[in-house]
Amino acid sequence: MTIELLDLHPAPADLRRLVEDGLRSRPRQLPAWLLYDDEGSRLFAAICEQPEYSLTRTELAMLDQHAKALAAAVGQGVMVEFGIGHAPKVSPLLNAMHASTFVALDISSSALQEALEALRADHPTVSMLGICCDHSQLEALPAHPLLDGQPLVGFFPGSSLGNFSPDQAIELLRRFRHLLRGGPLLLGLDQPRDPTLLEAAYDDAAGVSAAFARNLLTRLNRDLQGNIDPTSFAYRARWQPQASRIEMALVSRCDQTVQLAGRPWSFTTGDLWITEHSVKYSPAAAAELALRAGWTIQERWHDAEDHLSMHLLQPAD
Repeated sequence: MTIELLDLHPAPADLRRLVEDGLRSRPRQLPAWLLYDDEGSRLFAAICEQPEYSLTRTELAMLDQHAKALAAAVGQGVMVEFGIGHAPKVSPLLNAMHASTFVALDISSSALQEALEALRADHPTVSMLGICCDHSQLEALPAHPLLDGQPLVGFFPGSSLGNFSPDQAIELLRRFRHLLRGGPLLLGLDQPRDPTLLEAAYDDAAGVSAAFARNLLTRLNRDLQGNIDPTSFAYRARWQPQASRIEMALVSRCDQTVQLAGRPWSFTTGDLWITEHSVKYSPAAAAELALRAGWTIQERWHDAEDHLSMHLLQPAD
C-alpha cells in the first residue's frame, strides 16, 4: 500500500505577533508548540527516554495490553489520529482492528512523512493518508476516497490535551466531535498523582527537560534575530494543585533586557517566562470536561498504578 500526503497548506504562524503578545501578557507565556522545532523535537524524544518520564512507556504498554478491548469497543472504522508527531502509538490498535486505512493529521509535513513511513514497515497492507493541517482550526476533513462514507474513529493519545487550558480543551473536543461525524474518540489523559513524581518527570536529573525549554530561546534568537543568553534563565517545573497542572517556566536569573525582532524586553530577577502547562485530569474531571464538550465517557482503561487513562468518548446526543 502507498502513503499519500495531502497538504492543506496551514497558514504560517505570525511568530513575531505571537511572541510580542506573549511577552506583553502577565505572566509571560508562549504557545507550547513553539518548543517543537527540529532540535526541540529531538530533545522531547530524549525526554521520553528518561527514567523519570514514564508517560510514553506507560501508554504504549497500556495500548498493547488493552488493544483488543479498545478495538472491540470502538468497532470498525477508519482510525484518525490527531497530531501524530514523531512517535506514532497507534500500531497496536491497527493490528487489533484489522484496519485497512489509517489517517494521520499533523501540522508538520515532515513529521507526517516520518511517522507514516515508520508505520508502513509494520502495516504494509494498510492504506495511509497524511493530512498536513492545523487540526485545532480544521472545519472538516477533506473529501477523499479513503474517507468518503466511512465511519471514523478518533485517536488523541499522549495526554496532549493537557497542553491546552480547560476552556481551550473543550473547544478542541467540540471540534473533534464535528470532524469525526458522530464517530467515537479514544482520548489519552495523564492523571494527578504524587507531586514529587510529577515534578521529577518534567525536570529530569539529566537536564534534558531544561535543555528542551531553553531551546525555545535559541529558536527565538534564530527566528527573530534575538540576543538572549539561554544560560541567564533557570528552568523550573512546579505542580500547581489548584489548577491540577504542572507549570514549566524559565526564570530570569538577573535583571536583564533582551532584544527580539528589534524590540527590547526587560526582565527582573525571578521573572517567569512560562513555556508550557500540562493539566492532569482525574476520571471525574475528565468526565466533566467531556460532557461540557458534548461527549460522554463510555469506558475507561488505565495502567496498573492508575496514573494514565484511555477514555472512550461517544457523542452525548
